[in-house]
Amino acid sequence: MVLKMIDLFAGAGGLTLGFSQIRESNERIFTPVWANDYNKDAVATYNANFGAHCVHGDINALLAQTDIHIPQADLVVGGPPCQGFSLLNKNRALDPRKAMWLPYMEIVKRSGAKMFLMENVPELLASEEFLEIKKHAEAEGFKIQSAKLIAADYGVPQVRTRAFIFGSKLGEPDINFPPLRTHYNPNSRKAIEWKDYIPNPEPWTTVKDAIGDLPEPIGTEIRGEKGLEALHFGRNPTQLSLDRYRAIPDEGMNRFDLQRLAPEITPQCWIKKKSGGTDLFGRLWWDRPSVTIRTEFFKPEKGRYLHPVQHRPITHREAARIQGFPDDFEFKGTKTEIAKQIGNAVPVGLAYHVANAVLNHFLQNNASGKKRRAKKPEFIDG
Repeated sequence: MVLKMIDLFAGAGGLTLGFSQIRESNERIFTPVWANDYNKDAVATYNANFGAHCVHGDINALLAQTDIHIPQADLVVGGPPCQGFSLLNKNRALDPRKAMWLPYMEIVKRSGAKMFLMENVPELLASEEFLEIKKHAEAEGFKIQSAKLIAADYGVPQVRTRAFIFGSKLGEPDINFPPLRTHYNPNSRKAIEWKDYIPNPEPWTTVKDAIGDLPEPIGTEIRGEKGLEALHFGRNPTQLSLDRYRAIPDEGMNRFDLQRLAPEITPQCWIKKKSGGTDLFGRLWWDRPSVTIRTEFFKPEKGRYLHPVQHRPITHREAARIQGFPDDFEFKGTKTEIAKQIGNAVPVGLAYHVANAVLNHFLQNNASGKKRRAKKPEFIDG
């Protein structure tokens, strides 16, 4: 069985990779046939790993071309730029990027896809734009289900929350979506609703599970385009930065500990700002999932990106592993561009479990032409 898939705003291809891991007789079930991204380095990365069908360019400009060919597909996936909804964007009320779901839905229409999966920041689901997306999709004949999913609940070593909108013309998507959780927070004090989990879920995957086997990084430059060593390089910190790293040696420490233990080397802006987030200049914990990997994970002043025990920020390889990219995944571009591709990606393990839910929805609504309703989906192993 082959389901043709289009990936829009594809980036490095985190969604495509997760969907591609669903196999039958070692053959892909979800087969990408077309993709698009505005960033040329992301396009190069995508094409190096999935085949030369990712088209570089602005999606609106491409759709305006009279000779553009959008292939037929069963499913369209993708995450329209999320900065317009992000709480980090102070001008989000006027951000034109909110409307990027419109060309997304135009490609859903042109491809004839009966299913689509849209990914974005959690704030999307509380916005007026979500209501517009839902209204537009329902007018096109889709039934809609949405959910906020935490990547760590699906085996990803990262507490990253993403919003998903699943639309289908095949049947009621809420039968299979969202997917049952496969992992649980062992330190949660809240009552766990086990009905939301598969039988015998496992504890959250930790940072140590993901990167604990890696040696210390070598050098400061990219070595090749794939393989463990390619992205496992360090930086050239100043002596002041090294002194700051060493001043907070324990897991979980942060800028407030730096101010407490070594005020003489603490930046004045942090001393003046006595409140705020506790992740800035923080160390990760070995026995917990990582915080959200963003595009500047190599700058500890941007978040909790210091290695649990070594006096350095995490490397590109470590960030890629936390996002679920295998060591043989080939990245193209500069160090900064690759960091953007890693930070902007949908965690691969989360994409895999969402893909399982999409596949089960398809199977339940296409088996012998009859719809079968089930309270809990059965996952298909990849």
